[in-house]
This record gives sequence, C-alpha cells and structure tokens, in this order.
Amino acid sequence: MSAEKIPRPSWDQYFMDIAHVVATRSNCRRRHVAAVLVRDNRIISTGYNGTPRGVKNCDDGGCPRCNSDAPSGQNLRECLCCHAEENSIVQAAYHGIMVKGATLYTTYSPCLLCAKMIINAGIVEVVYHQHYSIDDTSMRLLQEAGVRVRCVEENGEKA
Repeated sequence: MSAEKIPRPSWDQYFMDIAHVVATRSNCRRRHVAAVLVRDNRIISTGYNGTPRGVKNCDDGGCPRCNSDAPSGQNLRECLCCHAEENSIVQAAYHGIMVKGATLYTTYSPCLLCAKMIINAGIVEVVYHQHYSIDDTSMRLLQEAGVRVRCVEENGEKA
C-alpha cells in the first residue's frame, strides 16, 4: 500500500498564504494589506492595515482619506490608518514579544515609514508579494541598513 506524498508548500509560500488570509481582516476601504512576523519558522505576530485600536473602522467612515476620492499616493497625511507592518511590530511589543532577528512577510513591499520601523526593530529580512508603487526610497534604505529584501510570486517562488 503506497500512499502518495502530498506536496507541502515552501516556508515562503506557507507564510505568504497566511499573510493573504490575515489581509482579509483589514478594514481599509482602499487596499487590504497584511504582515506576518516569523522567527525560527514560527509566527510571532501578525498585523493588517486599518484604523488604530478604539477608533471607528475605516470602512465605517473612520478615516477621512480612505473615504474620499483622493488619488493613490495623494493626501496621505489625512490617513488615520496604521500599516500592516507597523501593526505587526506594535502588536508584538504590546504582548512583550521580541522581534529582533525576525523575518517579515508582507503582501506589499513596505513604505518608507514602515521601512524605518523594520530597521529599528531589528528585523533582518522582508519578504513581499507585490511591489508598492511609492516605495523606491524605502527599498534603498532597507538595503543600505543590511535588511534582506525578497519578492516571491503567488506560488512562493522568487520573482
């Protein structure tokens, strides 16, 4: 009796798939983004984008920018939403979990503010699925700081 071996996803695919599920919790009206922090192939924190704890959700009218017709990349100072990477780092801190040495899996490459948080939190690698259109400076900064950055496609393969 020979049982066929079921193919297992790579670690990259596994954690990226989880990030995409976490993104479904986002209450942002414009884009659903998620981040999963991993150390030693164990999830230590997750985060998704949306308004801060205790503030009316974005999809309930909580964020004026997200509920406006502002074009992508415009009026960002009006946005009340926290980013997924930010929330995953803050969530770990809230629960007293060290993120130093972790890998961050995210559905979109990080913005400049999140890149600075990633660097200062001691995260050593960022693995992302899609390129965020306004992140060229953040990518250069991550690389300058020695943070490994990789893009993986839907099937977990390097893009």
